[in-house]
Amino acid sequence: MRILHLFVIVALIFAAAYVYDIKFEAAIQAEQLSKLRGEIRRERDAIAALRAEWARLGSPARIEELALRHLQLKPLEAQQIDNLANLPERKKPQPEEPADPIAALIGADDAATTGSVGAGSGR
Repeated sequence: MRILHLFVIVALIFAAAYVYDIKFEAAIQAEQLSKLRGEIRRERDAIAALRAEWARLGSPARIEELALRHLQLKPLEAQQIDNLANLPERKKPQPEEPADPIAALIGADDAATTGSVGAGSGR
């Protein structure tokens, strides 16, 4: 009977140690979870701040102010608008160089004038 009591006591000690280990791991996990939630909260705050900054930088009033300050643009005047008839004529395209410069020198238009015999010549 004493061996059985000793065995049960040892088993209870191991069980208590195992439960303590599980509790310790759970506490570590809870601490890590708390840190991650804090990081997530800080990141969300940073994202919100960046979105607000983006909205401020992209506001039309700010862009208009910067354009007036740096681009020195002038309003469009009525004299700047003209009819299409007053536009200069488009330049005519230059003729391309012939593929065969020698043929261009002798005035040959195509292969039929060079004396070559075609497939349908009847010979």
